[in-house]
Amino acid sequence: MTERTDRDLIEVIISDHREVEAVFAQLEAPGTPPEHRKRLADHVIAELVRHSVAEEQYMYPAARRALPDGDEIADHEIEEHAEAERVMKDLEGLEPTDPRFDEALRTLIDDIRHHVEEEETDLLPRLREACSAEELRSLGRKVEEAKKRAPTRPHPSAPDKPPANMVLDAGAGLIDRMRDALTGRKV
Repeated sequence: MTERTDRDLIEVIISDHREVEAVFAQLEAPGTPPEHRKRLADHVIAELVRHSVAEEQYMYPAARRALPDGDEIADHEIEEHAEAERVMKDLEGLEPTDPRFDEALRTLIDDIRHHVEEEETDLLPRLREACSAEELRSLGRKVEEAKKRAPTRPHPSAPDKPPANMVLDAGAGLIDRMRDALTGRKV
């Protein structure tokens, strides 16, 4: 995903959302060859995993601190991430010619679009209101850095709350990037 270190948290998250939506549009385009669909699916999985890891490390803890119902919101968003990770794990193991690939892909796209809509209409505007501009810029920088170290593959059973996720995600990210390099997976 595109990186610019002067963006605030809201700008980073929305930019990620738009980039994922652009890949979804390519995946939904008729006539896309199966091999290309598999590469696109691998790419969008890697981006979604990086994005969700960064949100879990920084955005949801900020919501817990800044919003009166932040715990409830963060728990709901993390549960949506967990469900998406399970779908991504299934999708990752399917060939694009398998009919289950299209079913899993449709589920993932629908789930992510729902998640994005919730964040952009509720959580992000509320964080914009509750946090200072400097805090949002600092969170934006932290999210950008977290995405560099984050895993590129779904790990549905990994911890999703600090501090455990912050320690283990970097190790999983290193292993995932090594696996990607060894297998030729382009993400």
